Amino acid sequence: MGEFSHMGEDFDIQCNNLTIGDHFYHSSGLRVGGGGHSGPNANLTIGDRCTVHNNFLNVCEPIVIGNDVGLSEEVSIITHGYWQSVLEGHPAKFAGVTIGNGVIVGYRSIILPGVEIADGCVIGAGAVVTRSLKTKGIYGGNPARFIRGIFPLSNSEKEFKALGIVHKYNELANYHGLTPSIEFKFPEVRVDDFTANLLTFEYKGIETETTDHFRDYMRKWGIRIYTERPFG
Repeated sequence: MGEFSHMGEDFDIQCNNLTIGDHFYHSSGLRVGGGGHSGPNANLTIGDRCTVHNNFLNVCEPIVIGNDVGLSEEVSIITHGYWQSVLEGHPAKFAGVTIGNGVIVGYRSIILPGVEIADGCVIGAGAVVTRSLKTKGIYGGNPARFIRGIFPLSNSEKEFKALGIVHKYNELANYHGLTPSIEFKFPEVRVDDFTANLLTFEYKGIETETTDHFRDYMRKWGIRIYTERPFG
């Protein structure tokens, strides 16, 4: 497990090899293993800045998860499927799963054996991903189908949206009794003596519990600022 990572309570991990990157966050209830967990291919690789919850990751075959990936609650990833005898014509499948960078998998979704998911995909809640998703976009349903593409905003649209997010943070800070000094000059935001770039996620200055509060809030909007201080 990499640096600045957090493993919550109630987890059961059984596999051959496990590699987890930096800034990993787990809440509770993770289960890694299932049928085939003691085999030579039972390997799980998770990149940097990933979040998992009470997920089931079946590692009969390898699972590779990229950087900046989120698995919502009760997501399952399956790498094998069988029951009746294949000699009587019944199906069986054993194949790994690969998830690209910047993917979010929605609540109670299922990813089936052999699936590869391209960078930047959004998987809607309750989706069943039966085939590889090769194009960045939003997918949903059973089986999961392409819904629409994801397109970049103009600079003016980015600035307008960022200003709204910062205003919402002001309201949240006041609710929690915090009174930070905030200066917005897109793409940078200064909170007391801490400055963050909302586009590059670079930061500088002095960190405090108040700036941690701001940093963790911005992550809720996908503005993934990670520092050397632990999760709040």
